[in-house]
Amino acid sequence: MNAPPRWFTVVAIVALLWNLLGCAAFISDLRLTPADIAQLPEAHQALYAARPTWAVIATAIAVFGGVLGCIALLLRKKWALPVFVLSLIGIVVQDYGLFVLADAATLAGPVAVVLQGLVLVIAIGLIVLSRKAIARGWLK
Repeated sequence: MNAPPRWFTVVAIVALLWNLLGCAAFISDLRLTPADIAQLPEAHQALYAARPTWAVIATAIAVFGGVLGCIALLLRKKWALPVFVLSLIGIVVQDYGLFVLADAATLAGPVAVVLQGLVLVIAIGLIVLSRKAIARGWLK
């Protein structure tokens, strides 16, 4: 097995922090009480009401899969790739629930679209990085 360059570890750590922020946001979202949701703007309340349970489960798969995949990168394990693929599937399913069924683009606005687009790009980037790391022998 070849040693990865220093930038690989830096990227894996930054990606881990990014995914931990996603976990924190997800847990914070789950902890919202009906009273908390009632204090949100009407559009956000509508978004919570329209969000299917399976989309919430997909979000959990996405964020926790991202964390697990980053840990695998730091441990230099090949199983990072399938975990990142699973995380990406969670993101796509979540986005379908949010943007197609719940119309989050209208309800939450362009910031939600940009943020979810960034999440998608980073997830794809982590898959590309994992494939490159496997091909170069950085992961075992």
